[in-house]
Amino acid sequence: MPEQDLEQRVVARRVLHEGHYVRFQVDTVADADGRQRTFDTVDHPGAVAILAVDGEDLVMVRQFRVPIGSLLLELPAGTLDRRPDGSIEPPDQAAPRELAEETGLEAARWRKLGCFWSAPGFVNEDMHLYLAQQLRPSKGYAGPQEDERLDVERIPVGEAAGMCESGRISDAKSLVGIFWLERLRARGEL
Repeated sequence: MPEQDLEQRVVARRVLHEGHYVRFQVDTVADADGRQRTFDTVDHPGAVAILAVDGEDLVMVRQFRVPIGSLLLELPAGTLDRRPDGSIEPPDQAAPRELAEETGLEAARWRKLGCFWSAPGFVNEDMHLYLAQQLRPSKGYAGPQEDERLDVERIPVGEAAGMCESGRISDAKSLVGIFWLERLRARGEL
């Protein structure tokens, strides 16, 4: 089937709720034949996830996630801030901020690895993945933000992929990041 036959366009949108970071909406889309359907969607400003490598360790955070009712071991990550003028914080600025906020660390060396859609079936969150190395304590770190309850954990880099395979690490951004890290290790890029 030609690509143009697969494309769909939004012909109507009804906003159900606008929160601090996300907007919940019902989109009516038309396909190439003019047929219309509705989709429940979430508009998201995007996010960053950080592979914080400190020597032989990967710095991760353990936190409770309300939607699944469980603790998860995850890469440090966070949502891009929406500015008062409606613009969105650049990912290159958000990554160091989120690393410091969640772990109390800063990095002397940064590398953007790539981007991926976290769950494109219902949300437009574009996740920007970074490698942070040469870590040191962040100046002025006073602990996680008031709305965050998390523990910082160090996982040996060599064990992280096995933890993904066994299900001990199970959120999407961490799986993508850790398997990406394994490719970097295999190519000798760490």
